[in-house]
Amino acid sequence: MTSKVTYIGDLRTENIHLKSGNTYITDAPTDNQGKGEGFSPTDTIATGLANCMLTIMGIKAKQMELSIDETTAMVTKIMSADPRRISKIKVVFDFPKGITVKSQKILEHTANTCPVHYSLHPDIEKEITFNW
Repeated sequence: MTSKVTYIGDLRTENIHLKSGNTYITDAPTDNQGKGEGFSPTDTIATGLANCMLTIMGIKAKQMELSIDETTAMVTKIMSADPRRISKIKVVFDFPKGITVKSQKILEHTANTCPVHYSLHPDIEKEITFNW
């Protein structure tokens, strides 16, 4: 098992990663009857894309003896109304300076082949920007 999810009421869940014991909550967004005091379930999906892309780039960078430490990703999730679903995820990466063009291309390819990217439904538009 990976995690345990408990509905704790008031449109909120508590999530426990079973191996580490780390926790986080989700909260329904304010535009869907919630308080918006934590990540919504769809926020975790959009953010998970950036997490996965950074993690797999980190693995590749380590193999290439590069550092991408301090790289950031700003994530924007766009919802559609009918049916209510994620219609677009925008991710903007900002990398440290000094990475060669060849390494940039390798890392971009690596990011775009992460498991979450492949797992998202093809109808979800993914707009990925790499700022080197």
